[in-house]
Amino acid sequence: MTDSTDSFVSRLRGRWVQIAAVAVVLVFGLYYPVGMLIAHKVDDNLDYQTPAGETVAGSRAVAMAAALIDREVNRNGWVANDPFFMPGSMLDNMPNYQLGMIHALGRFAFQMVDQIGRTRGSSQTDRDLQEAAGLLQYSGTKWIFDFSTSLLPTAKSEDQYRKARAALLSYNQRLTQGQAVFERRGDNLQATLERIALDIGSASAAIDRRITEGSSLWIDTESDDVFYSVKGQLYAYYMVLRELRQDYANVIRDRELGGTWDQMLASFAAGAGLKPVVVSNAKPDAVILPNHLGSMGFYVERARTQVYEVVNILQK
Repeated sequence: MTDSTDSFVSRLRGRWVQIAAVAVVLVFGLYYPVGMLIAHKVDDNLDYQTPAGETVAGSRAVAMAAALIDREVNRNGWVANDPFFMPGSMLDNMPNYQLGMIHALGRFAFQMVDQIGRTRGSSQTDRDLQEAAGLLQYSGTKWIFDFSTSLLPTAKSEDQYRKARAALLSYNQRLTQGQAVFERRGDNLQATLERIALDIGSASAAIDRRITEGSSLWIDTESDDVFYSVKGQLYAYYMVLRELRQDYANVIRDRELGGTWDQMLASFAAGAGLKPVVVSNAKPDAVILPNHLGSMGFYVERARTQVYEVVNILQK
C-alpha cells in the first residue's frame, strides 16, 4: 500500500513538473513574442495632424509637440522603461525611436524658453515653458522603482512627460488669451534653427562614430539603436518645423523662404521615412550589403545644410 501510494505521488509530481515545463515554454514562447508584436509600433506618419480638440489659436508647433507626447505616451504606449516582466522590455527599435523624439521635443522646448517664448533676452521666462523644458529632460527609462538610486518608488518617465504636455497646453491656452509671449520675429526663428542644426550635427557625429566602430563587425547590435534614435529626432523635428512654417508664415513669405523651407522639410522627411527591415552597418564601400547608417547620415547632413541655408537668408 505504501509503495503504491509513493508511486502515485511520484507520478503526480512528474505530471506537475511536465505541466510547469509546458507553462514556462508557453510564457517564453508566446507571451513575449506575441506581446512584442502587439506593443511594437514605430509611428512615423508624416501626415500626422494635431487632434482637432487641441488645435488652438496659439502656436501650431507647440500644439504639435504636445500632441506627439500624447500619442507616444498615452496612445502608442511608452515602452522605453518597461520592466523585465513586460513584453515591451524586449523591444529595441521602438524605445530608441521614442527616446529620440523626446530628445528633439525637449530641445525645442528649451528654444521656446530662451528664444520664442520671451520678448527679449533680459525678459522673464515663461513658467509653463520652463516646466515643460525641464520635465522633457527626465530620463525616458525610469520605471516605478530605480534601485540604483533608492529603494523607494520614483516618478515614472511617462508621468513626467504627461506633466510636460500639460504645461505646453497651458502655455498655448494662455497665448490665445494674450497672457503669454510668442515672438514671431525673424531673429528668434533664426536662433531656434541654429540650435536645431547643432543638435542634428551631434546626431551626425553619433552616426559617424557607430559606422567607424561597428562596420567591421559581423553583427553590429548597436547600429539599430543609433539608427532609430536619429530617426526619432528627425521625425520630431520635421513635425515641429512643418508647424513652425505656419507660425512664422509672415516671415517666410516676406523673406521668400517658402521653397527653401520646403526643401529642408523634404530632407527631414526622407531621413525620418527610412524603413529598413534590418538595419545593416556594413562597410561604406561594401559590394553587397548596404549601410543604412550611412544613408541616414546623408539625409541628416543634407537637412543640416538646408537649415543653415534658411539661417543665411534670415541673416540678410
